Amino acid sequence: MDNENNRKYIDIVIPVYNEDENIIPVLKAFDQKINSPIRVLICYDFDEDTTLSAIKSFSSNKFEIIPVKNKGKFAHGAAITGFNYSDSQVVISYMADDDYNVEIIDLMIDKFYQGYDVVCASRFMKGGEMVGCRWQKALPVRIAAFTLKFIGMLPTHDPTNAFRLFSRRLLDEVEIESSRGFTYSLELTAKCHRLGWKIGEIPARWFERKQGSSRFKVFSWAPDYLQWYFYVFATTYLGKRKI
Repeated sequence: MDNENNRKYIDIVIPVYNEDENIIPVLKAFDQKINSPIRVLICYDFDEDTTLSAIKSFSSNKFEIIPVKNKGKFAHGAAITGFNYSDSQVVISYMADDDYNVEIIDLMIDKFYQGYDVVCASRFMKGGEMVGCRWQKALPVRIAAFTLKFIGMLPTHDPTNAFRLFSRRLLDEVEIESSRGFTYSLELTAKCHRLGWKIGEIPARWFERKQGSSRFKVFSWAPDYLQWYFYVFATTYLGKRKI
């Protein structure tokens, strides 16, 4: 998989867990609204996952769908397995229930070609929104976003959103130390900031899922996020540049 032709498409990594009710609308939206050449990596935990039977009923003339079995554990392991499987020059981490942000994927890819190594889908910048989120989850996420942007000087309004574009250069340069949840998204963004590489953002929307249950565990993952929260401040104010 290491030839030049394989690097012409963009890999979209989607961790799944019984997403049969959500995945087809997402794939249809990809088919209708994405103009860039893509490949979709469906990263699953177990062979009985209902997502796998659902995707068998869908085909596209525009992109290939590849099931990739998780070599780790849970959502974090699925995403990292997808990153490691990918041979594309850029990878997008995407959610299996999000059929409403598809139109910004081409814009994120354009940002990459403008020289950005991370492109954040931002709910908290002008044009973005977060709707239906419980306050217990929304409050810490918003506090982290505000303080990292305006005090930590991290160049994004939304540092924790898992919907994100990463360059292959960044994925090859740094080791992902996180081991739970979607913490890898903040970690990679924080390390890109430490390297002094460009971070961009595009307004995005977020709606509480209607089908299935969220796998985002804000309180149990808090210590993992705090590690990279303080990492950003150490970079900005202590001048730390070593990865």
